[in-house]
Amino acid sequence: MYPAPPRSYKGVYPFKLGSTSFIYPDHIIPNVKILGRYLDEIELLLFESTPDSLPSKEEITTLATLATELDLTYNIHLPTDISPGDTNPSLRCHAVDTIKRIIDFTSPLPTSTRTLHLSYDEPSNEKTSVKKWQELIYKSMEQLISSGISGKVLSIETLSYPFEWVENIITAFNLSVCMDIGHLILQNTDLETFFGRYSDIISIIHLHGVKNHHDHLPLDKLPEKEIGPVCRILKQFSGVVSLEVFSYKDLTASLQFLKTFRQ
Repeated sequence: MYPAPPRSYKGVYPFKLGSTSFIYPDHIIPNVKILGRYLDEIELLLFESTPDSLPSKEEITTLATLATELDLTYNIHLPTDISPGDTNPSLRCHAVDTIKRIIDFTSPLPTSTRTLHLSYDEPSNEKTSVKKWQELIYKSMEQLISSGISGKVLSIETLSYPFEWVENIITAFNLSVCMDIGHLILQNTDLETFFGRYSDIISIIHLHGVKNHHDHLPLDKLPEKEIGPVCRILKQFSGVVSLEVFSYKDLTASLQFLKTFRQ
């Protein structure tokens, strides 16, 4: 029997509060059955695109039932092993097909957003390399949106490159933004400036601590100078905040930190 969170956080904040589907070392369903009683939303971690690593049709049915019973919604982290900007056309097609397939088979779930990595894996940051990557990303997104998928259901996550690289793509296809605060801290990005620039299209915030160049730590590991900006951002935000940690210990430490927000 796994320990439950210390109290219910449903409806406590002006934003929906959630965490990941891997807080306990078990499958998605056992995690959701416990966490769904205490949080507003669960981030379903579908990091791998192989069929045997994705939920079955029966599991999706169970997740939909739990959402109704527990007054719960989900956000979906799409696989990180796909590359919509790959130079190999077959790999780009695989990425688009994977995104379409996951959106389709998770359609019975009440879902706030599907978060997508547009990874940049080229060895050079020269303008010509970046422009070619942007063109390939654009083609993949054009193919995806032309299939009937609304851009609004996708949130593009802040990664390790300047987010301005994908700004025009987000605008062109009416996409939303996943503001990963830990990733931005690692880039020394001014959090409040970023939030001010994209606040109208940020649908979800990934929130976790950072220390010694490591992220996805509990929130009590946030750098001291970032605590004020994070709290001010949260007070203005009404979307989804996902505590993107992966253990019960880190979750409870993060929930304790959020008391700072209410002071």
